Amino acid sequence: MTQKYDITMKNIFSDMADDIMSYFLGLQYTKIDELNIEFARVERRDSDMIFKCTTNKGNVAVHIEFQSENDGKMPYRMLRYSLEIMEKHNLLPYQIVVYIGKDNVKMANSLNYDFGEQNTLDYKYKIINVGDIKYTDIIETDYYDLYSLLPLMDKNRRKEEGEKYLERCVETIKDIPLDINKKKDIVFKAEILSGIVFKKEVIERVFSEVMRMFRIEESETYKMIIEKGEKEKAIKIAKKLLKDGMDIDRIAEITELPKEEIKKLMN
Repeated sequence: MTQKYDITMKNIFSDMADDIMSYFLGLQYTKIDELNIEFARVERRDSDMIFKCTTNKGNVAVHIEFQSENDGKMPYRMLRYSLEIMEKHNLLPYQIVVYIGKDNVKMANSLNYDFGEQNTLDYKYKIINVGDIKYTDIIETDYYDLYSLLPLMDKNRRKEEGEKYLERCVETIKDIPLDINKKKDIVFKAEILSGIVFKKEVIERVFSEVMRMFRIEESETYKMIIEKGEKEKAIKIAKKLLKDGMDIDRIAEITELPKEEIKKLMN
């Protein structure tokens, strides 16, 4: 499973980078450029995300890696990335591993040794376990791109509620105050990521319903029903404003109804 998810990480998480840095890391930053590091020397593998950013401590390289399984060699990989970043871009690295796996985190976040004053190493980076993040903490924010991660969050609640938890996540995404295309993108990513912790049949059952709702919302009939409902509201408001003696021009401006149609309401 690791290879499947690691290959697509950049595509899945590309829109989340800003929300991850703002919410998970609490960084006050200005993103300048996206950097690329490849382990040409040791292993053919691209880093997931590296951004040159300006912070209150100067320019840094924010490096984010995503893991769907534990990797005992993660500290060595991260240290090699750190050295590559410093050598190629002359930037201090701020490094984070975002763990989205089903199991508990079993990876170390440091490498150190001490063979005396001239031979020491004390290297650390941050690991964020998405399963430890509370569902309620995220839905109280407007970091909507992070809603794709909801199915992987709140591990204890997820285990307790099972399929009901996934249904709750999908309903929450469906109600996001964004346009339908953006919501479909978030749902699509949530569906892919759900495969890490939920069974295929559960995912298909839950997500098929929300996609059906999206198709209904996109239909011309649905749009006509909504438009009709909005017009009826506008007419009701116009009648009240006419009764209150408001000028027709002003009513037309408020309700967006044609002036001729408002005049007919006076009869």
